[in-house]
Amino acid sequence: MTNSTKTELKKRALMAVRDYGVNLTQFRNAMSESAGLNATDMECLRLLFQKGIATPSEIARYTGLTSGATTAMLDRLEKAGLIERRPNPNDRRGTLITPAQSSAEKMAAWFESARKAQDELISSYSESDLEIIADVFERFAKLWDDERKKVQKD
Repeated sequence: MTNSTKTELKKRALMAVRDYGVNLTQFRNAMSESAGLNATDMECLRLLFQKGIATPSEIARYTGLTSGATTAMLDRLEKAGLIERRPNPNDRRGTLITPAQSSAEKMAAWFESARKAQDELISSYSESDLEIIADVFERFAKLWDDERKKVQKD
């Protein structure tokens, strides 16, 4: 492979990563709107499905919302039946937030088409291709987490 070919492929790959990020954000925004939620509400749900449980303070840090705005968001999500508030056994005054049982079913329905399309796309690759794809995404996930930590103060 010539140096110019590798340079062009690097540019193409980085542009594809950029476009992936932009298109994923646009899809998430459209999905949030379709579900009657705002983008931050959906981010909160993503965090809860990833972690299983979180404190309101963790959610505020993750979403970048103030404590008051976080409370308002949690009120909306609770009213929609998407989250549950539970007492924190380690802090009498604290609350833990978990996804409501029904929210998994609702979200599964919202993302059914996207999951099917992802499965069809990823199934078209060989095992060796999938090893490379998984490696690239894992490394990019770590890269973005490391970069986030550099810019965050806490």
